[in-house]
Amino acid sequence: MTSPRGTWIFSSMRSKTRPSQDEGENNFRRRLFSSFRGERQRSKGAEDDGTTDIEKRRALSDGGIETSKGVFLPGEDQDQELGAMKRFSSMFSSFRGKISKDRASKEPDLLVSTELSPVEEKSKEQRYASGQFFFEYLVVVTPKLTKEGTYEPQIIYQFPKKDGMVRFQKEEEEKTLKALKLFCFPEGVNWAPLTEYCSETFSFVLTDVDGSRKNGYCRRLLPYGKGARPPEAYCIISNVACFGLFSNIFDEVEKRRKISMAMIYPFMQSLRESAFPAPGHTVSIKSFIPERGTETISLTRPTDSWLEHVDFRTLFNCLSDEEVLLVFAATVLERRIIFIAEELGTLSQVIHAVAVLLYPFIWQHTLISIIPEILIDVVMAPTPYLLGVQKRLADQVTDQTEVLVVDLSEDRKETFIKCMGDEDTILPHKLKEEIRQALGAKNDKSSLEELNQVVPEAFLPFFIKTVGHFAKHIVRNDKDKQGEFQPRNFCKAIESKSTRRFVKKFVQTQMFDLFIQEVEQRPASQDGTGFFERKIAEYQKKMRERAKKH
Repeated sequence: MTSPRGTWIFSSMRSKTRPSQDEGENNFRRRLFSSFRGERQRSKGAEDDGTTDIEKRRALSDGGIETSKGVFLPGEDQDQELGAMKRFSSMFSSFRGKISKDRASKEPDLLVSTELSPVEEKSKEQRYASGQFFFEYLVVVTPKLTKEGTYEPQIIYQFPKKDGMVRFQKEEEEKTLKALKLFCFPEGVNWAPLTEYCSETFSFVLTDVDGSRKNGYCRRLLPYGKGARPPEAYCIISNVACFGLFSNIFDEVEKRRKISMAMIYPFMQSLRESAFPAPGHTVSIKSFIPERGTETISLTRPTDSWLEHVDFRTLFNCLSDEEVLLVFAATVLERRIIFIAEELGTLSQVIHAVAVLLYPFIWQHTLISIIPEILIDVVMAPTPYLLGVQKRLADQVTDQTEVLVVDLSEDRKETFIKCMGDEDTILPHKLKEEIRQALGAKNDKSSLEELNQVVPEAFLPFFIKTVGHFAKHIVRNDKDKQGEFQPRNFCKAIESKSTRRFVKKFVQTQMFDLFIQEVEQRPASQDGTGFFERKIAEYQKKMRERAKKH
């Protein structure tokens, strides 16, 4: 995708001095976002081609969080409108045209990372994954010393090399590879060789202007050796979304890197030749390691694939249950939310986890888990977003209005740096208390598997009790014809005043609108067959049985 070009300068792990930017570029960016902000109207009505069944999109999840610190799947349908973010893509294309005249040809093109929610992307993958590659390619990025005496990230290895591409394919690949350097080292600060560096894993999504997406899984580490040396970023680009597996793959990559760079590529070749497993299935990879012989690595996808990219531990380690509820409330009403943290993995983990709390609904707006410094002005967008910002850039985002800014840092003085003030009143009180009580089933020692059970069971009933009666208010004149949702009767059917007040706001969100559109457009024969509808039926049956006893 075409986007602004930026100059990369690296010399230190810590920011010593902020690199100067071209004043003309700064002025243009200010005018561009100032003008955009002036037209502050929430756009509703995300377009849909009507061919995607809602439960198809949710049967498998997307996602992308890493296991220790920090995605999504472009399925077969790549033609959906991306709403506000497509306008961003166009803006950045225009922006690039404005400034490229004054830029050197060596500067990298930038793809905007516009991640939709983890559930949406993964849920688009409906085929059995056999025969599908785990990944497109692996690249290794490291800051290299330039003639100017600074360190700039460069790709030092790509596996496999792609041959036989026509010109436009080569151009698109070059854009992607250049963007990877930006997202593998998004800090936008100077770097220098280091003697100590804790490895970290994070994820991002590259979305082109045509809506096509690629998943980026990245692990940064300090290669084994003596003396000061620059870190390396191992980045896997894939069309599939399964961060749990890719995090395990990185563990194997890091293990082999300690022996030799050459040990990585036989393993990746074996991986590339293996079929991507379906949910609940395992694939075994054989790989030779000197002094150990041939090892077999087993990679298993969980049965509940819509949760396979989410590790709720980071979310609940950073925020209390009450704070998570406030963030959830703002997210449900599609507000602008910025998360701030030191570590890239923390941002990636938390943002994707928050998006999954919306299940069975899908975040339809901008979602960028890690914003490169050159794109920091995206915080000025008037449309809803979930954004991750490194703490050193916090001063550049906290001057926004009508935004929730959440500090995830361990040394924070307060969690909510900025807020609207009404977050505590958005959710109906009774239902909010039920979520809080359900979350009480977990504790600080809860495992990933336990959290993956407790957290969905806490939040999914909220949507069952608020909008679970939607099917009764979709009118079909004929079984073969498209249904029509009756929003007024739908809201009137709610007895609780506080719940009705919430639902009247929620039905205006794009996530609910798209959900209903898909239900309207699917065949009547599929009504009641989805996971969410089965849970609704179970709840309604339980309520009828309870009523009989009384």
